[in-house]
Amino acid sequence: MAELSIGDAAPDFTLPRDGGATVSLSSLKGKQVVLYFYPKDDTSGCTTEATSFTALLPEFEKAGAVVIGVSPDSVKSHDKFVAKHGLSVVLGSDEEKTTLEAYGVWKEKSMYGKTYMGVERSTFLIDADGRIAAVWPKVKVAGHVEAVLKAVQERSAAAA
Repeated sequence: MAELSIGDAAPDFTLPRDGGATVSLSSLKGKQVVLYFYPKDDTSGCTTEATSFTALLPEFEKAGAVVIGVSPDSVKSHDKFVAKHGLSVVLGSDEEKTTLEAYGVWKEKSMYGKTYMGVERSTFLIDADGRIAAVWPKVKVAGHVEAVLKAVQERSAAAA
């Protein structure tokens, strides 16, 4: 899959989510969507990112945005992650990796000389019309959630 760029239509998805329901992009038309992809539940960077999004969720909601985290972990894993850390963001489970592939974040990675397939931590801001408004590839967790919130608030203010 080619890299998604600003202005591209965001690939639709329907994924099982924490709590047993489903989440789909098409059901969120008319809202800004912060779609963040992360490698694994309950690892240090992923926990920091999820708790940061949860802490700022009221600000995202005030700016008219929904926050969805997606990883290849199971719904059961997400439920444990949510319970352990008191998360309030929606967590989609993409065990089939179709959404990860559609967004171009399922990539070959390497660590200690070994290559493997995994999630490249990335965030997409999708506008109310379902188009990519901003992309943060290869995310470093520190300060990232605040940067995404600032982008959401600026878009919200410009639309007002």
